[in-house]
Amino acid sequence: MEIEIRFKSVAWRWILNVFLVMFLIILALEVVFCLFVRSYYLSNVQTVSEEYAQSFIAPLSNCRPENYQSTAKDYCENFRDKGKIEIQVLDSLGNIMFSTTGFGQHDPTMPDYDKALSNGDIGSWTGNNSVGERVLCQTTLLKNESGSIFGAVRWTVSLEPVNKHILWVCIIAVIVGVAILTITAISGMYFITSIVKPIRDVSNVSRKIAMGDFNSRIEIQSNNEIGELCDSINYMASELQQAENMKNDFISSVSHELRTPLTAIRGWAETAKLSIGYDEETVNKGLDVVLKESERLHSLVEELLDFSRMQSGRISMSFAGFPVNDVLGEAADMYRELAKKQGVELVYMPAREEMRCYGDVNRIKQVFINVIDNALKYNQPGGQILIQPRTEDGCVMISISDTGVGIAEKDLDRVKEKFYKANKQVRGSGIGLAVADEIIKQHNGLLLVDSTEGVGTTVTVVLPLAEEEPKGDSDEL
Repeated sequence: MEIEIRFKSVAWRWILNVFLVMFLIILALEVVFCLFVRSYYLSNVQTVSEEYAQSFIAPLSNCRPENYQSTAKDYCENFRDKGKIEIQVLDSLGNIMFSTTGFGQHDPTMPDYDKALSNGDIGSWTGNNSVGERVLCQTTLLKNESGSIFGAVRWTVSLEPVNKHILWVCIIAVIVGVAILTITAISGMYFITSIVKPIRDVSNVSRKIAMGDFNSRIEIQSNNEIGELCDSINYMASELQQAENMKNDFISSVSHELRTPLTAIRGWAETAKLSIGYDEETVNKGLDVVLKESERLHSLVEELLDFSRMQSGRISMSFAGFPVNDVLGEAADMYRELAKKQGVELVYMPAREEMRCYGDVNRIKQVFINVIDNALKYNQPGGQILIQPRTEDGCVMISISDTGVGIAEKDLDRVKEKFYKANKQVRGSGIGLAVADEIIKQHNGLLLVDSTEGVGTTVTVVLPLAEEEPKGDSDEL
């Protein structure tokens, strides 16, 4: 079943939280920039125009009244930058006497002159002249020593070229801003897509895994954090698949382990029941089989219960000092006759010195039994099991070696995992060694497995020697 999860909110959040903010910032910068450009150019125009006008104001202010008209005429006729600015010389009544562009009469539209009269010095004005052209005008009054106005210098400059230049600069600025936003949008959407698509894949595959499809995998296309996340999901799926396979194998193995003794019990119980009063030998044989298989079932159920307690952290232990040789010898004796029937030589070589450990003697014995049972199950007729304890560096090291089928190198690191069985041809639940390893860990020890396929296996149980028996009889772990 194909499942697709869409994350529109991620893109929309990016648009609202990043792109929109960036758009507003760029818009504000564009407005500020355009206002600055306009102010800068107009200020430059006014500064340059005032410099041109100053070349008229200084000489006209210092000339004699009788020379005012002739001086103004000379300066207007000899002005070289007539194409850039128009400068007019006015009389005391505001009439235009001379102009750098020719003679003229009184211009009825001179707000700058009116402002200069009201200010008593300089007046400026920006607007459309009589022909509709956008201009900047400024009038400077000329006064004699007594403060009387005897004339004025007025300059006029067209703002059409300046406004066109300002407009082009602003258009270029807007184009640059749009280009920045476009690049940001493309790169942002590409970045979001590169995140959202793997997240969709992770979500889809995670849902499939949650529904039990452990074969689903994410195609890794990057080596960044997203790729690492995808790799982790794939690894999780592989581990879940292995755990699922081991669980199924465990259920199959336990079912088989339970079915075999139950079949024997049921069959011999029916046979014994029919033989009561007629064949006492068959009855006794049947009861022996029922007892033997019941004990086998009891051991399997206890193993499962121990595993359940181990999983929930409720393994109950009663700690006390115990002699290792005696406990190990009891475990070996339990399998001596069975080993003889299977044609396997079981050799126990107790240590000469007395070795005592501190722990739960029944749990430690259970570990020895599990290991010896495995050594016997995986051995062959004519093989050997050698049990040999020794002391080394303040520890007891119990080596249980067999000459059985051995364990493949690829399985060696996993034989202590729950449910894992390296050899599925031999009976067993696959949890005995996992339980044994947990028990040894609770005793601050180690359970080591060394094996060569086709040669044999050596399991070494390492337990610390008991220097002196601590106070208290039991602990609950």
